[in-house]
Amino acid sequence: MDLKLPISIIDELSEDEVTSQGELDLASGEIRNVRYEAYDVAASGIPAARRDYEFTVGILRNGAREVEFRIEVDAVGGRYSVTASELLELKGRAAKLFSQPPSKRH
Repeated sequence: MDLKLPISIIDELSEDEVTSQGELDLASGEIRNVRYEAYDVAASGIPAARRDYEFTVGILRNGAREVEFRIEVDAVGGRYSVTASELLELKGRAAKLFSQPPSKRH
């Protein structure tokens, strides 16, 4: 199965957050093509390597509905992923999310 879904990523820092977009591979749990918004990764490194880094979450959306999930970050390798147990739970939640017609944003 080759199913990649667009997701939003939020790296929570002590007093700020860094947002980005990426693609979640539902088969492997890997997150690829991470594109940071208003953050210079070349100058500052990935957010998870910063001293004020706290945690990372992902958001999967269907219209105004969304599912939030935890993302693991390899600060040394700069890779984002979802653990196997989190991925299993997310697949069920995503199936429910996408089986309903999207609600309209207000």
